[in-house]
Amino acid sequence: MEGYLSTIATQLGMSVGLLAIVIIWTLVWKLIALWKSARNNQPVWFVILGIVNTMGILEILYIFVFHKLGIKEKSIEQVKPKAAKRKVSKKRK
Repeated sequence: MEGYLSTIATQLGMSVGLLAIVIIWTLVWKLIALWKSARNNQPVWFVILGIVNTMGILEILYIFVFHKLGIKEKSIEQVKPKAAKRKVSKKRK
């Protein structure tokens, strides 16, 4: 495996150590973003984050920007049905 990584690192013009750091950096952010999108029941984000590789940029944006927007949307949707279930008191004649 080291021969494979050294070949890739040479082609990219970087050391094997730097390549390993980039790979670990990307995997950590990708796993966190995938975990959060799965927990928030956001399958579109899960697929996008799983397919697109941006060295952690898209994943970081999702975690700190889009993830919070999804939570706000979810809480708004949860409030509306509760308000609709309230019983209306009948007027006495």
